[in-house]
Amino acid sequence: MRTVLADAFTDVLARHGDRVAVTDADGLLGYAELADRARAAADRLTRYNLGDEPLRVGLYATNSVEYVVAYLATLFAGAVPFLTDSAFGPFELSRITEDCGLDLLIHAPSADVRAVADETLTDDGEFGYLTVSRVRRHDAPRPRLLDDTEVCRFTSGSTGRPNCIEFSGAAVSAAAANWAKGTGLSAEDRIACFAALSNGLAFNTSLLAAFLPGAALHLSHGLPTASRVVRLLESTAATRLVAFPALYESIVRRSPKEGFAAVRTAISSGAPLRDAVREEFTRLTGVPVHNYYGVAETGPLTYAADGAGSGLGAPLPGVHLLAEEQGIRVKSESMGSRYLNAPGLFEKRVDAEGYYHTGDQGHLVDGTLHLTGRTSRLVNVGGRKIDPIEIADVLRTASGVLDAVAFEAENQHGEPTLAAVVAVEPGVTAQSLRTHCAATLPSFKVPGILRLVDRIPANSIGKPSIERLRRLLSDPETN
Repeated sequence: MRTVLADAFTDVLARHGDRVAVTDADGLLGYAELADRARAAADRLTRYNLGDEPLRVGLYATNSVEYVVAYLATLFAGAVPFLTDSAFGPFELSRITEDCGLDLLIHAPSADVRAVADETLTDDGEFGYLTVSRVRRHDAPRPRLLDDTEVCRFTSGSTGRPNCIEFSGAAVSAAAANWAKGTGLSAEDRIACFAALSNGLAFNTSLLAAFLPGAALHLSHGLPTASRVVRLLESTAATRLVAFPALYESIVRRSPKEGFAAVRTAISSGAPLRDAVREEFTRLTGVPVHNYYGVAETGPLTYAADGAGSGLGAPLPGVHLLAEEQGIRVKSESMGSRYLNAPGLFEKRVDAEGYYHTGDQGHLVDGTLHLTGRTSRLVNVGGRKIDPIEIADVLRTASGVLDAVAFEAENQHGEPTLAAVVAVEPGVTAQSLRTHCAATLPSFKVPGILRLVDRIPANSIGKPSIERLRRLLSDPETN
């Protein structure tokens, strides 16, 4: 039965009824009001169910109060929410709806869903400004969900098909409870969250985890610039800041003089935060940055409670972590079950002892995890794992391209970004290649740095020389 999360939310919404639950730039809802809105929207969703199986509902929107209402409504309706990154473009959205057999899509009215939506459904405002569309049916049978699956989330995947991770309600509930316990989250906390709720950083730290003790969740619309962060922190007197490393880099460059008076904790994850940035942020604001390590497939794993060292902290409750020569293996109470649309792939990464092989390398020093690299080819840009082989393959399909290599590099601010060196015929421009990539890839997979060359530099055995490719990026003629 898919009731673990519905029961958990029913309990916390009733228990904290008069407190502020969630806010955005357009308004706020208390816990009791959130329960009423979500129940009304759930009643509407049940009317759209035309079959015996639970509805599969894609949530394809940016953070807002209405997003939280839609998420809870899906759970209360006995349906399964598929939390879809709003940065995914039409191409990947099409793959998701086909691979996962979605029934409905809840999305912003401006979202380009023409390739997947069959019709727009009417409602009485239960979903606020969000729109509900019925997804076009496909001829192929859809994969069967596990009986205990209550939430599905996505990794970046490869070949344009994001991997859909199935989570049981028990796993999602454990992730939230262990995070709240391991980080000391309390009813007095006010969380300013600048990571998308579809991403593990926000989903695990700022949704059910916030509601368990009765904390308030504050969401922001639009691009999370440093000035927008400061305004939200000031207007909400937030005690916790949740953001990706790039946002901390932006704040440090802006050198704010105010806005952080109430903040006690800043949380960073998704990619390593440079020590220099962490130290400068604390010097400017007086707020320690607590690193957090998690993997999409396993949930939150470690937390740096002191916020002073350069490591990623000690394992959270319910987590067993082994840092070995062959890489980091983890076993957690919040682990996903499998990939719905990639049979057998998840299972191959779990060994006979039940440990998931993360693909990261690192070591433990006095119980604190320190990452040193990757055992796999994936690169980490802004908290999203990207397969450079996929990017190179897409570039090679562009007119006038002879060869291409994609890899991780640093931009002008020292932040990780996706770079590509492309061998082209005369007349090909960087802009034309970016346009080509954007036609089939989401924006975060379009290379931030492009260097056009006559031929790809190779090493002595004929393979692309990454060292020479990186040197090319420092050329003043870089595109």
